[in-house]
Amino acid sequence: MDGQPVDPTAPSVPSGHYGTDLFSPDETGEDERIDYGALAYDATSRARLTALGVGPGWRCLDVGAGTGTISRWLAEEVGVDEVLALDRDPRFVGARPGGRLRTMTADLTDPALTADPALAPGRFDLVHCRFVLMHLRRHADALARLADWVAPGGWLVVSDAVDLTTPGSPQVAYRRTMAAMWQVLHDRIGTDITWVTRYPHLLHELGLREVGAEVVVPPLTVDAPVTAFWAGTWRSMRDALETALEPGELDRALGYLASPALADLSPGMITAWGRRPRG
Repeated sequence: MDGQPVDPTAPSVPSGHYGTDLFSPDETGEDERIDYGALAYDATSRARLTALGVGPGWRCLDVGAGTGTISRWLAEEVGVDEVLALDRDPRFVGARPGGRLRTMTADLTDPALTADPALAPGRFDLVHCRFVLMHLRRHADALARLADWVAPGGWLVVSDAVDLTTPGSPQVAYRRTMAAMWQVLHDRIGTDITWVTRYPHLLHELGLREVGAEVVVPPLTVDAPVTAFWAGTWRSMRDALETALEPGELDRALGYLASPALADLSPGMITAWGRRPRG
């Protein structure tokens, strides 16, 4: 397993789902774990959305809104006309009655969404989706659904995890724990990040234009939010990881994340964007 990518053709067929079989919102500290991930990458997401011109007059859909940091930023700081935060469990979003921000409890993969008038084709000037498609076994279908919601002239912006660095880390416990995590996620809930670098091609094939992409790889430091995110993720998965690792290996990896010797690059985030042509 050490440093090896997940094989998506492996015979095991995962039947679990994010939020139920792993990372339940009912788990103590889950909102804090999600917030650490948001703190690590919100600045990058905000900078990209700002560069695309998001502002007053826009109707926005935030899919997989998590704790609502991007949704609230759009509604309260950017001042767009409307933000719909869609999540299987939007309890952490913090929408206020009567404001620009509304929540919808829904699963992106639910076929019934095609009949919901709030999600009519071509309705949104911005569709934003971060750290969702990597957990879906039919990610191509979900990506096509997201693209269908984009209005002519509007933007689709999608982000997911990409791991370009940890297979080469000299820290054995850290490297093996990260590899075990990706394997457990794949086996339990179908997570797959092996395809995410194809985002630009996929968006172009869906008819979007002005396609672009970027990758951000933050450093791991003891006080960094991304470091706290990985520590929280591993603790949440402790039972499964300890089964996959040598005795004591997970604790050695967690100790490394808290050590002054910490000197690695985190798995990063790839963001891709494309525009629906007018006319």
